[in-house]
Amino acid sequence: MNLAGLSSIFFLATVKFSVSTIPGPGLGLSFVETFLAAFLGGSISATFFYFASEFVIQWAQKRRLKKEELLLQQGKEIKKRKIFTKLNRFIFILKSKLAIYGICFWVPFFFSVPLGCIIVAKLYGKEARTYPLIVLGMAINALITTSLVYGIHGFF
Repeated sequence: MNLAGLSSIFFLATVKFSVSTIPGPGLGLSFVETFLAAFLGGSISATFFYFASEFVIQWAQKRRLKKEELLLQQGKEIKKRKIFTKLNRFIFILKSKLAIYGICFWVPFFFSVPLGCIIVAKLYGKEARTYPLIVLGMAINALITTSLVYGIHGFF
């Protein structure tokens, strides 16, 4: 058992899940070892950031309010926040087209796991099925990416 390889995949999956299985064959890990290391790393990170997201969101709001208050005390004008930004439009399109399943499965995969889980919690944090869908998405995505990596590695 290659503990250095397993821990490398595990810690890479905690941050950037979509590329975490790529080093598996090069590190001499089996398909199952790579899958489990990526799945566990992504799931543990998703668990932490999903349940900590409420704290992060509240912290960001308090920080923004303090900044605005400081600007008012200095006599400066507060810029109005744009509502219809490109990112907000993109998130709205994703939410309307993919619904809860697509958001829970793909946002932590394409964005980083921490950012993706915070976005999912912001959009669907009140629904009980959100967290299990994130973990299911991690398992499916780990299976798909591991299969692709080992399939391509076996082909070449």
